Amino acid sequence: MSRPRYTLKSVEAFRWFMENPWTGIPFTRRTLAETVNVSSGLIQKLAAGTQDNVDVLVAHDLVRAFGCSILNLFAPPVTPDRVTATTDEEQKEE
Repeated sequence: MSRPRYTLKSVEAFRWFMENPWTGIPFTRRTLAETVNVSSGLIQKLAAGTQDNVDVLVAHDLVRAFGCSILNLFAPPVTPDRVTATTDEEQKEE
């Protein structure tokens, strides 16, 4: 079974965090890739906006490197199991 993927909320925010991580030392594609242990191609795709999602573990490694919250950059997957709101039809049946 594959792990869920998190969606990148903003390419601009991703680039900003690359340039302004908590350490104050900007990341290049290569240094970020080495820090997170992914390919520099993946970092390039995220920074260019050609890829908008990553494995949940990669998302957590990226925000740990940036020093920000996961929800600053990524949206977790929406699954039907997590939906708790009811529709008008369900309320009428009760």
